[in-house]
Amino acid sequence: MYNEKLFLTPQEILDKEFHVDAKGYRPQEVDKFLDMVIRDYTEFMNIIKKLQNDNRVLAEDNSKLKSEYRRLKGVIDSANDASASSSGHSVNNIDLLKRISNLEKIVYGKEE
Repeated sequence: MYNEKLFLTPQEILDKEFHVDAKGYRPQEVDKFLDMVIRDYTEFMNIIKKLQNDNRVLAEDNSKLKSEYRRLKGVIDSANDASASSSGHSVNNIDLLKRISNLEKIVYGKEE
């Protein structure tokens, strides 16, 4: 996707050879090459800024979704506890530990 906008690869920069005139390198050739290098670096900087911004936005969205998930899970668990209590089922510590373990797996992505 980004490769269409870039003119040079690091290997092309490394391998670039300029023709030598009697006075040295041809200034126009060097300037043209350096202009391409500058455009590439500018494009890289723009790409990096965009990706950093995208990363920040996605991290914020992820945080919001985790909070919403925890809130909804709490509502569901409360409703399940209320229905279990009214139907005569008791919740013991083992059941609570299993629920917590399952929530941790979902929220933090832990696989055992």
